[in-house]
Amino acid sequence: MRNIFLFIRSYFNFLFLLILQGFCIYLIAHYNTYHNAVASGFMNEVTGSINTRYNKIDYYFQLKKTNEQLAKDNERLRNQLKSNFDRPDTSVKIVTDSIPYDTLGSRRTWQYLVAKVVSNSVSAQNNFIVLGRGSAQQLKKDDGVIDPNNGVVGIVTDVSPHYAVVMSLLHKDSKISAKLKKGGDAGQVVWEGKYPNQLLLTDIRKSAKVAKGDTVYTSGFTTTFPYGLMIGTIDEILADKSTNNYIIRLKSSANFYNLQFVYAIENFQKDEINRLLKNANNKINN
Repeated sequence: MRNIFLFIRSYFNFLFLLILQGFCIYLIAHYNTYHNAVASGFMNEVTGSINTRYNKIDYYFQLKKTNEQLAKDNERLRNQLKSNFDRPDTSVKIVTDSIPYDTLGSRRTWQYLVAKVVSNSVSAQNNFIVLGRGSAQQLKKDDGVIDPNNGVVGIVTDVSPHYAVVMSLLHKDSKISAKLKKGGDAGQVVWEGKYPNQLLLTDIRKSAKVAKGDTVYTSGFTTTFPYGLMIGTIDEILADKSTNNYIIRLKSSANFYNLQFVYAIENFQKDEINRLLKNANNKINN
């Protein structure tokens, strides 16, 4: 308090001058129409500028909530796509079980579940992603995982009640069945372990029509991913001298540096297909 009084005493004349100038400006602006209009316009500009900056700051702090709401809305919209359902054969009697149907009687095949990324690695040889959603929220082992732009991210390898671990495409043991968009030739996408945005497409014959910039999609040959999800685009094509195949490097569709929300994909027909395959293998072995 003593320092405040000393400051006022030292700069009393200057402070008194500022007060008088402010009072004079008030009188001029208040009792003169022209100056009043100019002052009002100036104050409106200042107020508008302050409000704009405040709104930007408030919007920034609301981004987290906005992103979460958008992710939930996208989950709801994805689950309404017709491609997630199979139309029933109306020539036979349908017995409804626990698999959900839409209003037209089409049986659901795929369901999308939004999840927040709580941990992610890109610099190791075997990279994993941890999701803040687990078995208590319907997530299951072997579910496929994509980013909001339908880019393939990986496969769920383990779940707990509230969390799930995803084997990223950036894992030396990761193998995804894939197809070339134009030629339709099928192969496997693996990771060389070098760059987080570069993948390798294998088992593509040299007779295939391949060009830089071509798109590589999921093949739909497995129960993990539906057909047509983007894995990456061809960045480099080399001839493997030791085999009759190409060495094709891809630029990954998913940005592994900036994963915030992802979608796990559940295949409702997976258990039925796997059961048939298991029975077939048992018959061969017996």
